[in-house]
Amino acid sequence: MRIFILFMFTFTSLIALQTSDRLFDCTQIFKERKSELLVELERIDEQKQALSSLKIATEELLKKKEIRLEQKEEIVDRKLNEITIKEESIKKMLKRNEKVLKEIKNLKMDKIAQTFSKMKAGSAASILSDMDAQEAASILSSLKPKTVGKILTKMDSQKASVLTLLLAK
Repeated sequence: MRIFILFMFTFTSLIALQTSDRLFDCTQIFKERKSELLVELERIDEQKQALSSLKIATEELLKKKEIRLEQKEEIVDRKLNEITIKEESIKKMLKRNEKVLKEIKNLKMDKIAQTFSKMKAGSAASILSDMDAQEAASILSSLKPKTVGKILTKMDSQKASVLTLLLAK
């Protein structure tokens, strides 16, 4: 039985020795792998820092561009507002000018009408016959109907009919 125990002890020692050698080999492999992982972890940390720096720089650049864009939008809005104000001013001025022009035309037509109403019917008919039909009709429309009738009777019948049609419009 002692031999058996001795045999078992020796066998167990051999197995333990082999297991110890394997454990030593595993520990060595784990140490090597640990150093590789530490190097890889360091590399990942450096990349993470570089990425973080790039992100911060990009955000700052984006903020600067947004500020510049807002400033340019403000300038455009101000100029657009100025243009709108000037456009409204020009429209008002144009309306005033049209009103003044209309008043001048009315005064001019009144003077022409006064001139033609003071003329003899024959002279007025002669002058109006030589004028453009539209202009002659415009002058006749500013005169009193009695005066128009006298002038038309002194005109050529074809010209008088054309002017009568234009007056009827």
